[in-house]
Amino acid sequence: MASVVGTYARAFADVVMKKSNLLDPPRILQELRGIESLFKESDPFRRVMENPSIPEDRKLAVLDAISMRLVTTRQVRNFVAVLTDHRRLPLFSEILNQLERELDERQGLVEAEVSSARQLSDPEKRMLEAEIAKLTGKKVRARYEQDPSLLGGAVVQVGTTIYDGSVKGQLDRIKEQLVEG
Repeated sequence: MASVVGTYARAFADVVMKKSNLLDPPRILQELRGIESLFKESDPFRRVMENPSIPEDRKLAVLDAISMRLVTTRQVRNFVAVLTDHRRLPLFSEILNQLERELDERQGLVEAEVSSARQLSDPEKRMLEAEIAKLTGKKVRARYEQDPSLLGGAVVQVGTTIYDGSVKGQLDRIKEQLVEG
């Protein structure tokens, strides 16, 4: 199923990134997340949209009403209609996650998870994000969390790479050197 998920995600990423469409990727993702929430919260809505015995025109009427209520773009409505028509709605969340990764890659964005011993100020966050951008060569979208066990400094994870600038990490490295030496 991974190839199916990737196929739909790449195809819709092509639509989103097409210059003539003038679409804002964060807005598109927000609209799709709204529909995803509705699928998760509304069992009747999901059952109607996934039920093969319900005619397509009725499903499209429901989708149109939902699209108007959520104020979605025509492209988002059409994408959900395609997924419905091809019976791919059970994969909606996976496709959406892959789409987000695809759009990030095409925009040169990288996601960073930052753990710090204390709450970072806005100037500290900007400085850290600038350093991550230098290391990766990409724009950074960072998520921050506090971890008092780090004692000081920060740990940054970008993909599978971890940059450990924490006091705890430094103490662990010193301990390893003492044990080896």
